[in-house]
Amino acid sequence: MSIRTMLKETLPPAMLEPLRRVYDDVHYAAMHVVPEEWYLKRQFEKLVGYPLNLDNPRTFNEKLQWLKLHDRNPLYTKMVDKYEAKKYVAEIIGEEYIIPTLGVWEHFDEIDFDTLPQQFVLKCTHDSGSIVICKDKDKLDKKAAREKLERGLRYNYYYRGGFEWPYKNVKPRIIAEKFMVDESRTELKDYKVFNFNGEPKIIQVDYDRFVEHKRDLYSADWEKLEYALMYAMNSGHEVNRPQKLAEMLDLARKLAEKHPFLRTDFYSIDDKLYFGEMTFYPEAGFGKWTPEEIDEKLGNCVNIQGGGC
Repeated sequence: MSIRTMLKETLPPAMLEPLRRVYDDVHYAAMHVVPEEWYLKRQFEKLVGYPLNLDNPRTFNEKLQWLKLHDRNPLYTKMVDKYEAKKYVAEIIGEEYIIPTLGVWEHFDEIDFDTLPQQFVLKCTHDSGSIVICKDKDKLDKKAAREKLERGLRYNYYYRGGFEWPYKNVKPRIIAEKFMVDESRTELKDYKVFNFNGEPKIIQVDYDRFVEHKRDLYSADWEKLEYALMYAMNSGHEVNRPQKLAEMLDLARKLAEKHPFLRTDFYSIDDKLYFGEMTFYPEAGFGKWTPEEIDEKLGNCVNIQGGGC
């Protein structure tokens, strides 16, 4: 049993959050001194369930770890920056696919809330998870929002996210974006397109993220796939085929061109597509596939040392 699990099971909830933060801070400090390859091998076997082979990577997850260490194009920094990526993407597919930015700041206290609409989204530009969704500005808990976002600004996500190199030199900032929902009128379903050597093959759909997170996988032809990544397949539900699916796949090809692997994320709102973000290593390359053989099958599709599918 890990220390984190033990604390969660034995301590009252009121004590968990401050202790979690102390644990995270100690872990973050340690990540500055541990060797990358040693850490990746240790975490990989712990989380994925088999030893990481970097000399002859075969599986999808192994190849993502290899790419972390060996594919370090400076352009990747711009591609994962939630502010800079918008300009990069607009130059390739057009400004009409970009969710409007309402402002960008280096610290929370610089935000002029009087200039923001009643609804908006705040997020850090350099990490994953530091996000505040405001549905009513008059009811926003600014103290909690400040604490969450300023804490996010303190961390370099490279050291928190499993040595994902593209994040190492992203400038930490806070951006505000237009608040948007899809046909559910409560959230945005996330269409995450897995592109192998520039060709979209899988679409991961995440939804009900703030209720009970669900995830399903579809082929590029919108056939539900009988396998899963991290989350159990939701066999009792079918996500409707996006009306702009062909356009989504075309945009994904343009963004993923010349990359061994790139996940390109989109939202579909009132039959209009919007760009979300780009990711080089889904689940930091530690995501378990069900059934397990899918990991190797998809590994054949990532062309880093020959091969393909």
